[in-house]
Amino acid sequence: SAKLIADSSVVEVYDKGEGKGALIIRRTVLRNHGSDELIATLNRTIFARGDGGCGGATTPAPVPHPTPDRGPDKSLHYPTRLDQAALYRLSGDRNPLHIDPELAKSAGFEAPILHGLCTYGITCRAVLEAFCQFDATRLASHAARFSSPVFPGETLRVDLWRDGNIISFQASVPARDSVVIKNGKSLLR
Repeated sequence: SAKLIADSSVVEVYDKGEGKGALIIRRTVLRNHGSDELIATLNRTIFARGDGGCGGATTPAPVPHPTPDRGPDKSLHYPTRLDQAALYRLSGDRNPLHIDPELAKSAGFEAPILHGLCTYGITCRAVLEAFCQFDATRLASHAARFSSPVFPGETLRVDLWRDGNIISFQASVPARDSVVIKNGKSLLR
């Protein structure tokens, strides 16, 4: 246990153009309250759909991590539960988009969707299982792009490629032939 100080800031905004959207890069730095020791740095990219034309950075947006041009070294399958979103709400994310069918439909989804952070966590588990014998201290960083929602009850396939201490990954829902996580990259210690 520890007391932490979290400092968050917007690092950059990349304007994709009027009506196209914007990429917002946020950084949160976690430090120990007593010693000021750096605990973790969290970088998050948010795609603001339709919010382009805001006059963001003129430099190009960061290029996503490329998926290797070969078959995966490992593929793991993870079924999700029909009640997975209801259980995941216990993490504190109580957004009704994940539980209320009417609200999900009004947001353009056929049903409530699984929390993105839950899907992200499953990809992290895949890296830990496939290459770290579940030793989380071996994971230095884990990053990915969300590309499509996951619905509770669907099975995820996580494809993984290892190149030295870099693990590339992608997650899909084979039943819908839909890639849900792209450009994943984990760095191992």
